[in-house]
This record gives sequence, structure tokens and C-alpha cells, in this order.
Amino acid sequence: MRWCLMLALVLITVANGNEASASAGFAFPALHRRSVSRLLPQTPPSDSSLVRPSAAAVALVDDVTQEKPQQPQQLEAAPLVEPFWRGIARDAKARYALYRSDIVDGISLKALSSIFFLFFGCLAPAVAFGSAMAAATGGQIGSIEMIVATGMLGLIYAAFSAQPLTIIGSTGPVLAFTSALYKGCQAMQLPFLPTYVCIGLWNTLYLGIAAVFSMSNSIKYLTRWTDEIFSLLISVIFMYEALVYFSGLFTNTAVSASTAALSTGIGAFTFIAAVLLSGLRKSPFFNRFIRDKTADFGPTIAVAGGSGLAYLAYLRYGIRLPTLSMPSALTTSTGRPWLMLRSLSSLPLWVRWGAALPALMCTVLLFMDQNITVRLVNSNKHKLKKPNGYDLDLATLTVTTGISSVLGLPWLVAATVRSLNHVRSVMNFDYSKGGDDSSAVVGCDEQRVTGLGIHTLILTSVILFRQQLALLPEAVLKGLFLFLGVSTLAGNEMWQRTKLFVTEPKLAPKRPWTNVVPLRKVHLFTAAQIACLAAVWLLKESSIGVMFPVIIALLHPIRVALERYKAFSAEEVAVLDSED
Repeated sequence: MRWCLMLALVLITVANGNEASASAGFAFPALHRRSVSRLLPQTPPSDSSLVRPSAAAVALVDDVTQEKPQQPQQLEAAPLVEPFWRGIARDAKARYALYRSDIVDGISLKALSSIFFLFFGCLAPAVAFGSAMAAATGGQIGSIEMIVATGMLGLIYAAFSAQPLTIIGSTGPVLAFTSALYKGCQAMQLPFLPTYVCIGLWNTLYLGIAAVFSMSNSIKYLTRWTDEIFSLLISVIFMYEALVYFSGLFTNTAVSASTAALSTGIGAFTFIAAVLLSGLRKSPFFNRFIRDKTADFGPTIAVAGGSGLAYLAYLRYGIRLPTLSMPSALTTSTGRPWLMLRSLSSLPLWVRWGAALPALMCTVLLFMDQNITVRLVNSNKHKLKKPNGYDLDLATLTVTTGISSVLGLPWLVAATVRSLNHVRSVMNFDYSKGGDDSSAVVGCDEQRVTGLGIHTLILTSVILFRQQLALLPEAVLKGLFLFLGVSTLAGNEMWQRTKLFVTEPKLAPKRPWTNVVPLRKVHLFTAAQIACLAAVWLLKESSIGVMFPVIIALLHPIRVALERYKAFSAEEVAVLDSED
């Protein structure tokens, strides 16, 4: 554990000390600016197979590299570090002035459908991550702590953050770090929970410093290259976990073949029903009102339908499917007190100070996970109008991290798949002129009601309705898991370009880069992203999974290096990696 933590510190120091990486170790601003300045080179590219761009293509390059009005002006113009509290005060002033609008804009049927959909969409991962957390920590942090944290801390985040469309929750990297911490404590014969609390308090301090000095400004150097890889990674994780669950039923000797087959069928029904009902919005059937409302409530209807089928199968054939695992009482997993501050006295003094080192690694993980996800939520393609505020978001996360640490709850951070599904659930589309989902987006209901409603339902259910929730079949929720992962692929340009490998060129959909970049360069750019995705996945699954944030930090320098060493021209990168 010690040598792993020291190695992590060295890697972070090297990354931060690189002259070309002045943006908190995960960007090369000098190279990035140089790339933009070379958008129209004086000499043609040496690659003779590259078609010289036409006047229209040059105009397109100019257009995609201009600053978009949806981008926060204060972030684009701000330095990497600002004076104490300035960024938080600016964000609070701009965002809280619209608080009344945040409530009024959320009173609609669309918001209600989003609340029911994301109630299940957030509860299922909370239970799944809670079970995994219990296995990783010897039962000291389990499902009850995860569900309570999801409900309570999510409610705080929805009420006070600058971007309430973001959903916080547990993530795979945080779980990997917690598991490694538990193993390290076991090896060093240290009490886990007190050490966890101590590291959490250090996390709170580091995140607070980053928030009050506006260090989130560093994400202005990130591009869609990193966004797409990170988003696709999280989507793949959700789909992978669902498929592993269903395949594991057939190899589990404690589960009968009929139960495994029925669970898979129920899960497939839930997934297919959610996809079909959600896609009804684009169909010609019925009128627009019926199509839109059915699509809005589609995932909820699918969950209800799958649960109903499971109940009918039980009545007819007596097959009882595995159901949601819920705690019988509202107590901690081990019966410990909720407040954990006094437990710090059991730690030696060197541990209290030494915890600052692993906490630094964890803070990098939380910082990047948080800001990349919020950046994805704030993407231009979502057509958001209200101001966002990365500093206020990080300050709110600092508060929730402090609360979770003091109570011995899991650390939560902006969850990519849940957040993007939340945004999509309150989007407004217009398919009257044709086009795909991306081009049909006309706006988004930016409000706090859905976030407040989702987490209020979760908190209320764990307090009052645990027995009723325990009747939900796991197969239904895993089918919803699969839908959550698949639905976030829409709008991901990396995924769209990946499909081009098996698409006839003449039938490929028209994209901004279709007539500007040669197809072979498009494939090369996509292949490079896939290689980075594979590297991140392999590292996450390895014994040094806690190094996950380091490889994420290196994604943008890799993209800049590909351009610098002439794998792609500045024009090609400007189009393939644009913010449109």
C-alpha cells in the first residue's frame, strides 16, 4: 500500500511539474493554444492523400473553433487559479438569482416522469454499489449506508449546486480506491473506518481549497476527446455489469436453470420495453402529446411491466426471482453509531498526518470525476441556457464529502450515466424536420425539482418502504441498468464514428466532419480513442486500479501529442474534436 501511494504521488508530481502541463496535471494548454493558432497552416500537409479543404470547409473549421455562446464566459476567460472565494461568489450570484425559476420550471409531467425514472435509475446503482462496497470493506460500509448517502447527499447537492441536473452517486473508481484502502488497512493492522474518516476529512480540505481558489477552471483545457472516452467508459461499465449479472445466473449452482432463464427474459423485456417506449417519440404513431408523454414515462412503464410479469410467473409457475436486497432496519451495517468523529482518537498520530498522502490521490480522482461529468452535462449539444458554475458545484461536493466522511458514508461524486440520463429525461425534442436525436434537441427543462424529487423518494423509501422495495426483482433493475448504459450512447460522437467501421460509406449519416476529413483519418482518430478506452479499462481492472485518475489525466496530452507529431493536421483535429 505504501509503495503504491508513493508511486501515485510521484506520478502526480511529474504530471504537474511538466512545463507543458500547467493545468493541474491533465492538460497541455501551451500545445492546445498552438494547435488552435495553426488552424489554417501556411503550407499544405505533407500527406498527399489529404484533400485540400474547400472554402466551405475552411468556414466550417472557423465556425467550430469559435467560442460558443452557451459556454460560460467566466470560465473561458478565467485564470487557472483565482483569488479566494471569488469564483464561488460569482457562481452563487448568477445561479441563485434563478432559484424561483428552478422550481417553477420543474412543475410539469415531464419532470414527474423524470423523477420516477431516475428514482429507479439511482436506486438500482445505489444497491449494486452498496453490495459491492460491503464485499470490498468486510461489511463495514454496505447497502444501507450507500442508499442513505444517495438520498441525503443527493438532496443537498440538488438544492445548492449550480448545475442541479447533475446526479451524484458512487462510481467504480471510488469503489476501487475504497477497496484498496481497506486492503491496506488490513495489511498494516489499522482500523478501517477511522482511517476512512480521516482520509475523508483530508479530502474535504483538499476539495475545499480547490473550490475556493477556482481550480475547476483547469477543465477549460479539456476537449471532447476526453469527454467521449470517459462517457463511453462509464456506459460500457453499466452494460458490462448488467450482462455479467445475467450470465452469472447460469453458472451459479445455487440458481436453478428456470430461474436463470426467467430472470434473463424479464431483464430483456424491461430493457426492450424501455428502448421501444422511449423511442416512440420519433415514430409517426398517435399524436405528438401521446408520443412525448409515453416516451417520458417509458422507463417507468418498463419497470412496472417487468415487475408485473415476474409476479405473474410466480403465481403461475411458482418461480421466485431474486429480489432487491434491502436492510431490515435503519441501522448501520455493523451496528456502529452514525457519527464517527470520536473514532479518530483510536488512530496513531502518524496515521492522522500520513492519511494526507492517499487522500491527495483520492481527491484527484473525485476532482476529475466530478468536473468531467459536469462538463458533459453542460455540453453545447444539450442547449442549456441558464448559467452554470463549476466552483459552486465543487464547493457543494466539498460539503457532501465532509458529511459523508463524518458519518462513515460512501464518498459520492457526479455520476456520468445517471447525470446524462437525467439530462436526457428532461430534454425537449422536435423531430418534425427529421434528423437524429442530437439535431432534434431544442432545449432542456433546467430546474431543481427533479433532483429534489428523486432523492427525496430514495430517502423516504429507505426510511418507510424498505419492505415494499424488497419485492422488486433484481432482473428488472439490471434490465434498467442496461438501458441506462445504452441510452447514453446517443449523441456520443466517438460511438457514432465507431459504427462507421461496419457501415457502408455511402449510407453513413452526414456529420460535420463527413466532407472535411478523409475517412481513413476519421477511422484513425476513432481507433486512437478506442485504444485509450481499452487502456483505461485494463488499468481499472488491474491490481493498481487506484491509479485510474492518472490515465484519465493523460488523455488530453495524448490527443495533443497525436496532433503535434503529425498524426492529424490542425484542421482535422479542429473538426473531429470540436465542441459542436
